[in-house]
Amino acid sequence: MSRLPAIDPELPDQAELIVRRLSQYTELSPEEVSLLRGLSESPERLPAGAELISEGQRLDRPRLLLAGWACRQHYLSDGRRQIFDFILPGDAFGLCFRPQAVALCNTITLTRAVVSDAAGLADAVLNHGGAYSGLTAACLLSASADEAYMLNQMVRIGRQTAYERVANLVLELHHRLGVVGLARDGVLPMPLTQEMIADALGLSIVHLNRTLQQLRRDGLLEVRGGIARLFDMQKLKSLADFHEPKLAVRRMEERALSSHAAAH
Repeated sequence: MSRLPAIDPELPDQAELIVRRLSQYTELSPEEVSLLRGLSESPERLPAGAELISEGQRLDRPRLLLAGWACRQHYLSDGRRQIFDFILPGDAFGLCFRPQAVALCNTITLTRAVVSDAAGLADAVLNHGGAYSGLTAACLLSASADEAYMLNQMVRIGRQTAYERVANLVLELHHRLGVVGLARDGVLPMPLTQEMIADALGLSIVHLNRTLQQLRRDGLLEVRGGIARLFDMQKLKSLADFHEPKLAVRRMEERALSSHAAAH
């Protein structure tokens, strides 16, 4: 799973990921979809460990992750690391609605990655919101989703057991990747080392390893060869107390009605 998909400006498949991600929140106009698809025209390939944003840097260069994984993180003075969240393919980062905002932590690539400039997206939603109302609403709801995931991370680390933490994190990643078509039927890419997962969950590598083995023995979850497999989604959701964030009642109801109509 370390191989990256080819990036071809003439075939902007990777830009479709952000179209899918933002379309889950609201209807986008053809002009807005065209703008998003154009974001992949100048891809930049980066190695694992490349710094994307440094702590204290002004957030004036938004970008889009086309391929690979990244994270927001913070190091303590003794070298211990806390990963706050993961940036996945199809995610925009460095886009902030606060005036004169600076980064509160640093952002790095965790795998080889491909990014592109998202200045056009920022200009549309920050300076021309009236002309791009759907895109502006979608970006605001996406920011709300990021807040929901961060709150979930606080609960995960602060109150859940190691067993629950691992299950909850993998379920969240499955949901986020599933929205853009990169995960389905309980299978998702997991190009993370045990150290990365442990740093995200506030666990030692030894404790994480034992927890992963227990989940596998219980027939619930397996992480092997860069792939995670969830064998009993409902049981995992119950034990991990995992719930998908509900951000826009009207949109969620519309999607539910559409799915019901399609089934009949």
